[in-house]
Amino acid sequence: MEASAGSSKPKEPISDWALIGVYLFNDKVFDAVKQIKPSWRGELEITDTIQILLETGARVEVQKVQGWWKDTGKPEDLLEANQLILQELQPYNHGKVEETASLTNNVGVGEGTVIHGRTTIRGPVIIGEHCEIGPNTYIGPYTSIGDHATIRNTEIENTIIMSGALIDCGKRITDSLIGRKVQILNNENRLPKGHRLILGDQSTITL
Repeated sequence: MEASAGSSKPKEPISDWALIGVYLFNDKVFDAVKQIKPSWRGELEITDTIQILLETGARVEVQKVQGWWKDTGKPEDLLEANQLILQELQPYNHGKVEETASLTNNVGVGEGTVIHGRTTIRGPVIIGEHCEIGPNTYIGPYTSIGDHATIRNTEIENTIIMSGALIDCGKRITDSLIGRKVQILNNENRLPKGHRLILGDQSTITL
């Protein structure tokens, strides 16, 4: 995939290369941005900024990326990318798994994490450091859990959970994105129909 610096994104593609949107700039980029105008789309294009850098003699380099590439502009794209990555997960355990907990398929457990009893984890699943998982918890395939998360009395599957989240809701959560330090709480211990959630950082909800 070629990161070429043109004037702006063409209406008709001129090749099968794509600009994947990963950039590294120094402070010269700020002067270049001040010189560009909105494109035909009404947006300030980063490719126009790169063109200004080229014209003013700045060093511009590109790297070609081999292998698969996934646009993650929408929640469902992030979940699909998460699935692709977890398919290659090799199992490891740097934490503590209590006797009545069950881990099957490929599961990665970070340092300082405790998997309490009466917990089932069915991989591929990756769990960060210093988490507490369980009891009475099911973590299903294609779930990624960040550091310092606590999950109890809940069923979760195909979900991305960011660091510091607290989930103790007695519900089933599927196909969701849970932001940092989100709290999902409920005093009930029923596991009804699944909930699909997209929650920003530091949210608190009751189901």
